[in-house]
Amino acid sequence: MQKIKDIAMSVFEIDEQALCFCFGGHEICLNCKECRKDRQSQVVDVDDDIMLNEYLDHTLLKPEAQYADIVKLCDEGQRYGFKSICINPSFVSSAKQINSEVKICTVIGFPLGAHTSEVKLFEAETAINEGASELDMVINIGALKDQEYSRIIDEIWSIKQLCKEKDLLLKVIIETALLQKEEIIIACLLAKKAGADFVKTSTGFANGGATVSDVSLMRQVVGTKMGVKASGGIRTREDAVNMLRSGANRIGTSNAVSMMNEK
Repeated sequence: MQKIKDIAMSVFEIDEQALCFCFGGHEICLNCKECRKDRQSQVVDVDDDIMLNEYLDHTLLKPEAQYADIVKLCDEGQRYGFKSICINPSFVSSAKQINSEVKICTVIGFPLGAHTSEVKLFEAETAINEGASELDMVINIGALKDQEYSRIIDEIWSIKQLCKEKDLLLKVIIETALLQKEEIIIACLLAKKAGADFVKTSTGFANGGATVSDVSLMRQVVGTKMGVKASGGIRTREDAVNMLRSGANRIGTSNAVSMMNEK
C-alpha cells in the first residue's frame, strides 16, 4: 500500500494528504474527475453457484470476423444472458440491427492504442451513435512509458465525457503484458483520476494476457468502487472464477459459451 501511495504522490505531485474515501490503495485523495465515494462496491462475492454469465463479455475481435459470426454472437449473447458482446467498431451498427436487446461493447484505438486522441474521439463518438453501450479504449502505451501523464488523462477524460452524455461505461485497456509493475500502478491511477469506469488488463493481441497477480494488483490500486476487467487467455470456467476471486468484476473472453457448457 505504501508503494502505491508513494507513486501516487509522485505522479500527481500531491503535497496535502486528504484521505481517499473510495478505498484505493493510494490511500490519499487523487481529486479524480469523478468521485466514486458514493458508488457501490464492485468486488464480486464468488461462491460455487455464481452466475458466471453475468460477468462475461462474449468477445469476437478477430480481424477475419464476418457478418455471420456477428449474427451468431448476438444470438449467443441473448441466449446465455452475457453481460455484453464485445466486437470491432465496424460491426456495431449491424449488431444493433440484428438484436437490439443485446448490450454492445466495442473497442477504441484497438489494438495498439497508438492512434491520435482525435481519431480515438471520433471513433468513440461514431460507435456511440451507432449503438454501443460500452467502450473499451486502449491507452497510448508509449506515452505512458514516456511519462506523458497529462496527455493520457486528457485523452481518457475526453472520451469519458462522450460516455457520460449517454450514461455509458468506459473501460481503459492498459496492456499489462507490456508494463512493469510500477507502470501498471501508474496506468491504473491515471485511468482512475481521469474518470474511467474500469481498468482492463489486455487487448489479447500482445505477448500475454490477464494474470491473477496483475488483476489483484489492479484491484488493490483502484480500490473497491471501480471496475476491473480481466481479458486475454481466459479459456475455462476455472480461469474466469480465479480472475473474479482475484478482484475482477468483468471478464472478456472468446470462450464464454464453452465456459457455460462446462460440467
